[in-house]
Amino acid sequence: MKNILFLSGVLFFISLILTYFIRCAALNHKILDIPNERSSHVSPVPRGGGLAIVLAWYFGITVLYYLKYIESSLYFAMLSGILLAIISLIDDLISLKPVIRLSAQIITALAAFVLIKEINPVIILGVEINSLVILYPLVIIGIVWFINLYNFLDGIDGYASLEAITIAASMFIFTGSLINFMLIACILGFLFWNWPKAKIFMGDIGSTQLGFILIVLGIYFHNKSELSIVNWIMLSSLFWFDATLTLFRRWRNKEKLSVAHRKHAYQRAVQSGMTHQKTVLLSIVINVIIASLVFISRKYEFLLIPSFIFNLLFLYGITLLIDRKVPFGKIRSNNQTPLME
Repeated sequence: MKNILFLSGVLFFISLILTYFIRCAALNHKILDIPNERSSHVSPVPRGGGLAIVLAWYFGITVLYYLKYIESSLYFAMLSGILLAIISLIDDLISLKPVIRLSAQIITALAAFVLIKEINPVIILGVEINSLVILYPLVIIGIVWFINLYNFLDGIDGYASLEAITIAASMFIFTGSLINFMLIACILGFLFWNWPKAKIFMGDIGSTQLGFILIVLGIYFHNKSELSIVNWIMLSSLFWFDATLTLFRRWRNKEKLSVAHRKHAYQRAVQSGMTHQKTVLLSIVINVIIASLVFISRKYEFLLIPSFIFNLLFLYGITLLIDRKVPFGKIRSNNQTPLME
């Protein structure tokens, strides 16, 4: 335990220092996030800082692997994310076509699933769901969707970073696995520079990688019977609920889904007058409430479904409150800007 805590401290400083140098390089080479219709910032900001998280993380898990602190299946499943990191970094630099990015995400998801070896049956109130025809496609689609939605939800200062930290902290509380603590350390080093008002953005390399890391850990802990995938879905619900509901509402309104927009609940919260910092801090409160629901559902199994339903109603209620301040239908999309750019 002391070794991992020491390593986590080292990773924090690696991430902190690397982010500084990446920011300097991005400024020198004009690798900037220029505000557009999708943006919640008004001035160009350096991007690509997520590379610091990625380098610190892969260094950290490699040390753990050689010290025999993590299983080979988890280590190599995580390594499959290197392809995703490379493609995402290139995309941050020169903007790749969506088909290239999606292909890399699918390959990464397939590789991670093969290397993690399996997905254990999902048990809900004593009912076991173990059909491979159902579970396997759902896992692959789930990994790809979570990678993308995490990218969509990385739109205001500190938001994606703190969401990953709160999910990892919750997984640590429920599983006791210090690999979550190590992930938190990698993110905190970057968050120092990304806290509102952000001096650098993580870029696609950071957001897609965090989405990938979190869902692979979720599957791993489910397979170890330490945290049900249903509980993990609840812990990550702030992000996937917003992304999924927004996508559905845009589809229902017959909007072009490949077009950039600022209709996610967190974006409209900022448009309503909340600062980035207040929005991010509110997300922590929401996540604490959701983690409490998970705690209750783990202690009293018969409350799993009621807790899950309440979780969804709670998030929908928040969305309705935001709708009152900034109606969903009154925000126009920019028909010229690609969504995944």
